[in-house]
Amino acid sequence: MNNTLAKITARLSECGQTVTCAESCTGGLLAAELTRLPGSSAWFEAGFVTYSNEAKQQLLGVKDNTLAFYGAVSEETVREMALGALIAAKADFALSISGIAGPTGGSDEKPVGTVWFGLAAKQRIWAKTALFSGDRDSIRAQAVQFALDFLCEKIEEV
Repeated sequence: MNNTLAKITARLSECGQTVTCAESCTGGLLAAELTRLPGSSAWFEAGFVTYSNEAKQQLLGVKDNTLAFYGAVSEETVREMALGALIAAKADFALSISGIAGPTGGSDEKPVGTVWFGLAAKQRIWAKTALFSGDRDSIRAQAVQFALDFLCEKIEEV
């Protein structure tokens, strides 16, 4: 069992808090991992798979200007994704992920493996980026684990 996931489950259950997620490059893998353990329905609200820019705008309220200026794989976009998911699901925490899993789609500025993460709570939004290596499946798996670690770290602080 993923030790991070066990810690998240215990903490959210203890505190009566909930989490949601908004995913792009991971395509629902984060939601699947969050709901893998029995009892997750007590603290998992919803998962949004917003692969296209249109879905990010329609379901999460990401601004057209944000996507046009910064792109889908950016700090600004994951912050808006996390906030939109937090509001839509009425959760205590919302994780967001947007990145380039490859094998194509990268650039010099944002190479394949670039992933941005957002985490919103009721009073704060954090963002982090990471550069992963490997094939598409490996990058997506690493992104899910990074997101879980990010959530685990921050729920201990709040």
